[in-house]
Amino acid sequence: MLDKVESNAILDRLPAHLQQYIKPQNYDDYTPVNHAVWRYVMRKNVDYLSKVAHESYLDGLKQTGISIDHIPNMYGMNRILKEIGWAAVAVDGFIPPAAFMEFQAFNVLVIASDIRQLEHIEYTPAPDIIHEGAGHAPIIANPEYAEYLRRFGEIGCKAISSAKDYEMYEAIRHLSIIKEAEDTPQQEIEEAEKKVDYLQNNMGKPSEMAQIRNLHWWTVEYGLIGSLDDPKIYGAGLLSSIGESAWCMTDKVKKIPYSIEACKQEFDITKPQPQLYVTPDFAHLSLVLEEFANKMALRKGGLEGIQKLIDSKNLGTIELSTGLQISGGFSKVIEHDGKPIYIQTSDKTALSHREKELVGHGVKNHPEGFGSPIGSLKGINLAIEDMSPRDLRAYDIYEGEKIEFEFEGGIKVKGEIITGTRNLQGKIIIISLKDCTVTYAEEILFKPKWGKYDMAIGKEVISAFAGPADNLSFDLITHKTSTTTIKSKSTSEREELASLYASVRNIRDGKNAKFSLDAALELVKKHHPKDWLLSVEIYELTVGKDEKLAKEALSNLEDVKSRRPEISHLIDGGISLINGQLVS
Repeated sequence: MLDKVESNAILDRLPAHLQQYIKPQNYDDYTPVNHAVWRYVMRKNVDYLSKVAHESYLDGLKQTGISIDHIPNMYGMNRILKEIGWAAVAVDGFIPPAAFMEFQAFNVLVIASDIRQLEHIEYTPAPDIIHEGAGHAPIIANPEYAEYLRRFGEIGCKAISSAKDYEMYEAIRHLSIIKEAEDTPQQEIEEAEKKVDYLQNNMGKPSEMAQIRNLHWWTVEYGLIGSLDDPKIYGAGLLSSIGESAWCMTDKVKKIPYSIEACKQEFDITKPQPQLYVTPDFAHLSLVLEEFANKMALRKGGLEGIQKLIDSKNLGTIELSTGLQISGGFSKVIEHDGKPIYIQTSDKTALSHREKELVGHGVKNHPEGFGSPIGSLKGINLAIEDMSPRDLRAYDIYEGEKIEFEFEGGIKVKGEIITGTRNLQGKIIIISLKDCTVTYAEEILFKPKWGKYDMAIGKEVISAFAGPADNLSFDLITHKTSTTTIKSKSTSEREELASLYASVRNIRDGKNAKFSLDAALELVKKHHPKDWLLSVEIYELTVGKDEKLAKEALSNLEDVKSRRPEISHLIDGGISLINGQLVS
């Protein structure tokens, strides 16, 4: 996909399985109405957020080259973002959480390139360029926060999901799309909401991914910083929502000191948040993240880590104490005294060391799975991995020798040693045998007729995490979504309205325009009685210059307010902003 977008050194590093999510921004698809929505939100936000946002926000807007007047061209943004070591890419709405976080690990900001409708100008559950571009991008100009974001991605993409997590992702993605789409029947929205509610209430024990996604939500998306009495906004969801950024500062929203307990707090993307977490500083975010990481299978490994991978029904990896990494779909573990003594994958499996696939141990070599004992030999204090060449010889562990290994816990391996594979330190990490039989009590785990048996060496499982050790071992370019973003339909009415907005924009920029401000106001009154934002823009351009037309624009806005009281506060907000700038 990178051949269709303007790339750079940071984007060039992205693996192919992430590139599959990238799409062109298609900047010319933005309508003049879209640009007006962006401008209104940004002007309101900058005015309000200058008082309540973290100090990094306004500085970040300047550093990242984000204009208040125009929707940013993210590939133009990249020329500026590279100065702080980041880049941006366009995607279609929500992408899987693991992929989203892996982008972060590569210092890449994922931006949903669509923009909310005018009808949803205050808030949309769907990710859009206002949320991503105006919310996430400015804060990453703060080096400490940017490192937190990168580190979060690095840890988060290794979190193990449950089998239900992807179903939840698809349900939320679908709901966000249809809620943002125009003319979606209310019944369809309600059915989608019911499905999300049902899944949320029937997820079972929260997975690592679910918990770390909660931490991401309560920090990166909806985080506050400072004291409980005087918090400031840094979360992108709040920075990009002109409604919720004000709501969150009221006493109606409970403020809680940020801690690891936030990983247990679920959220609803379709509603304003009833509580928010306050971190004293950005350094505290990193402390909590590392505290959570210490509880993950990534760092704990063991029986629990293997069981998480089995339950996930997804591709995952375990790492043994020798550094050997086994990647595949884990299907079985045999335990003894609370420790794993045998692991089994099904389907394609690859063996790696330090994230590099071992020669002769790719998925072509292990197409139907891989099984191996884990642990130490019975009655021998010295683990195989710790044996010197002399020790190996003393225990008859060398090429051409027929041998029977009996492991603690009862796994027996009998066969003729063909060869051994060593790591860079010279330690044995794999022993390959022929004519091999592997048994546990009366159960046969491997038969000679199945061919060569590769036995992994490691006395314990030190890590378990989602995804492969070496991304090149597997075909990961398989992402398919059941839904895509729904574009607004083109009609003659919409085309005329867009032309009116374009004219007003051109007049503001000192360019030739199809319609005068007088004509634009008359046409919007006559043909587009529900529209309000164009009249606000006309008022902005005429107040103090053409008082007659300014009064006509205000009069039309009062008429719209009487017909649509639900958007009165938006109109009043736009007028107050203009009048306030006149005073200043």
